[in-house]
Amino acid sequence: MPPVSRAPVSRSFKTAPRPGPSLARMSLALQPTQVVAGAAAAYPAIVRAAAAAPPTAPTPCAGWDLAALVRHLLYWAPFLAAAGRRAEPVPVAEREEDVVLAGWPDTLATAHADVVAAWSDPAAWEGTTSMGGPDRLPAPMIGGMVLGELVVHGWDLARAAGVRPEWPDGVLAPARDAVAGMAEQGRAMGVFGPEVAVPADAGLLAATLALTGRDPDGA
Repeated sequence: MPPVSRAPVSRSFKTAPRPGPSLARMSLALQPTQVVAGAAAAYPAIVRAAAAAPPTAPTPCAGWDLAALVRHLLYWAPFLAAAGRRAEPVPVAEREEDVVLAGWPDTLATAHADVVAAWSDPAAWEGTTSMGGPDRLPAPMIGGMVLGELVVHGWDLARAAGVRPEWPDGVLAPARDAVAGMAEQGRAMGVFGPEVAVPADAGLLAATLALTGRDPDGA
C-alpha cells in the first residue's frame, strides 16, 4: 500500500468545509445525538494504553508525537463543546503548545465527557453554530466535524500506544461521510494527504482513514 500520509487531519476540521452530507440527512442505526457518544466510548481504553506510552511516541500526524497530539486534543475540546452549546469557548491555554500535560488522562476524559454532553442535546444539531470564529455553519456539519475528529484522532492516539481501536458501524458510517465531505478541501489545503487505496471490503474505519491520507495498516 502507499506510504501513510502524516498530514494532521484535525486542522481541516477547524476550517469551514464546503457543504456536504450532514448527519441530519443520513440514515443511521444511531441518532445524531448518539454518534458522538459512540465515538467517545472507545476512548477510555485508548487513553489507558496511551498513558503508558512515552510522550515522544510517534503518531500518524505530521510532526506530532504523542505529547503534541494530546495537547491538541485538550486544546480543542472546549471549542467542540462550546459549538454544541452555542457558547463562548474557554481555552485551556493561549496556544496548543502551552497546554499542560500533567494528569492528562483524567483531564482528557473530563474534556471528552463535556463534548459528549454538549452534542447529546438534540438542540446542538439544529440551526447554525461556529467553532469560536465569526463564520457560522450548519450545526449538523459541525457535528460531523466533531465526530470525524473523535474517530480519526482516536485512531491516531491508539496507534501511538500500539493498539487498534474499534467502533461500531453506526458510528463509522457517518464519520466516513463527514470526512468524505471535507476531504477534497482538506487535500487542497495540504492538511489531508492523497487518498490511500484500500480494498472495497476493507471496512468503514479503513475507508475513513484512507480518505485522510492515512494508511490503515500503517503505524
